[in-house]
Amino acid sequence: MLTMANDTHTFASMPHRGKEVATLLLPQPFISQCNQWGRARQPFLFLIDFKGMRPMLWPLDHIDPNILQYQIGPWSNCPPARPFEGHYCWQISPPSFARYAQAFELVQAALHRGDSYLINLTWPTKLTTDLSLYSIFAHSEAWCRLWWRDHFTVFSPEKFVCIQGQTISTYPMKGTIDARLPYARARLLADEKERSEHMTIVDLLRNDLSQLASNVHVRQLRYLELVPTRQGPLWQASSEICGSLSPNWPHRLGHILATLLPAGSVTGAPKRRTVELIEEVEPYARGYYTGIAGIFDGQSLYSAVLIRFIEQTSEGLIYKSGGGITTNSVLEKEYEELIAKVYLPLRQTTQTSTYT
Repeated sequence: MLTMANDTHTFASMPHRGKEVATLLLPQPFISQCNQWGRARQPFLFLIDFKGMRPMLWPLDHIDPNILQYQIGPWSNCPPARPFEGHYCWQISPPSFARYAQAFELVQAALHRGDSYLINLTWPTKLTTDLSLYSIFAHSEAWCRLWWRDHFTVFSPEKFVCIQGQTISTYPMKGTIDARLPYARARLLADEKERSEHMTIVDLLRNDLSQLASNVHVRQLRYLELVPTRQGPLWQASSEICGSLSPNWPHRLGHILATLLPAGSVTGAPKRRTVELIEEVEPYARGYYTGIAGIFDGQSLYSAVLIRFIEQTSEGLIYKSGGGITTNSVLEKEYEELIAKVYLPLRQTTQTSTYT
């Protein structure tokens, strides 16, 4: 259990009827505390796991940086990412192709039955490295970085929801390609499978925002961002969807989060049934991976989806990764994408690397 100050808040799970489904049934004490601090304009950081069973809250001025460090948008309690010079060991043991193929076929069967249009399939990869969780955190660059001592580190490029003034925005990220490939940008934008997957999530999140906001519209569609990795740069496609909230939106901040979770980009559509299918086919618990973290600074909200995630377990380090599966997905390409996402966005690195 994390302890930072006497007024640190942790919340146990609510009792659920049957299988865990979306939208998340966040604990009412968590929702109420978010609303209370929103009304009081109390700055705080929140952390919500994928199932919403262990959401956590901390006032920003009571976070112990020896236990938790963060950088989320413009807010940070840590130094900027430092350049990494030298070599490091990086050995990964992804799931066998046969095991992944078995789960992939179960997903395809559900898609062809019409149970879902898109399912985000993720998997744990065993990791051996001489870098500590904190060293990875300290040298990684991302829009959202988080280190929780003895638990995990995450360096996510994906924004979730930002609220500034009365404008709420969300930024689904779907579609990845090796930027070193010839005509990589054009190939990603022309890929019909990637386009279909992206548009499905854009439609899902537009509908999610419509439950809370007026004038919901897509401000930017499928813009590309360059993400550096240890294997080489990647192009990733994102969109920006916006809407308008009432002026007193901080008073119902907890309800806003509960309505939007889990994040559509890491579940699929339709969300409720797809979350059930994820539980059936994935061989592990996601935990805080694909949950969200965010900061309310008293005026604005900044949050991110917790992807690019390394967790400390009793059996060693685990890197969790995955991607969206549709009926047009190719098994071999999806398996390669899962492995390609096991990377570190370290600054100025040279290193030795071994795949096992």
